[in-house]
Amino acid sequence: MKLLLLEDDPILSDIIEEFLVENGLHVTPFYDGEEALESVFSTPYDILLLDINVPSLNGFEFLSALNAAKLRIPVIYITSLNQISEVKKGFALGAEDYLKKPFDLEELLSRIKRTQKLHAIGHASRVGLGTSHMYDPENLCIIGPEAVHPLRNKEAQLLEYLLANQERIVRFEEIIEQVWRFEEAPTHATVRTYIKTLRSYGLEGMIENIKGVGYRFKCV
Repeated sequence: MKLLLLEDDPILSDIIEEFLVENGLHVTPFYDGEEALESVFSTPYDILLLDINVPSLNGFEFLSALNAAKLRIPVIYITSLNQISEVKKGFALGAEDYLKKPFDLEELLSRIKRTQKLHAIGHASRVGLGTSHMYDPENLCIIGPEAVHPLRNKEAQLLEYLLANQERIVRFEEIIEQVWRFEEAPTHATVRTYIKTLRSYGLEGMIENIKGVGYRFKCV
């Protein structure tokens, strides 16, 4: 797994890089936002670890530039900013996770592994859904025998969370907390609408409704 690390504190950058390399990850460090962004457009990265207050181009501007270029790479912010408005801004831009300094390196590794699992990084680019459908996380679509169904970002995030938690009951509250995170919390009816949409793409028999509780996903 290949990570880009944007952190302008050289000591902290070295500590993070050394720890992640020891855990089998490939890390390319940068101290300047513009230099890091140039690298993203020329080098394939699996996950981006971004500080926010960095020279030339801050972490929010960095992610905005990726969005404008329609380049979808999971972003984990690592920052000393702790205002809820800053956290909300990061998630509104599409960040995958937000880790406040100071943090434990093991926690950072856990967040990275969670992101890896959710996005099937390092695994097959397409995930089998039963015997006739596949999920393509790179292009955000469900591929069926007769049609390809493009997914909106939130639909894809919901499907990826269900995939990462197969065979167990996932409660409404858990879905809202993990998929919507710091965004405005949806109602249970909104979650049901997203589930209904996923089912209409050929997943009817895979998403079991646990009445009044949540859902259980099973690739049949």
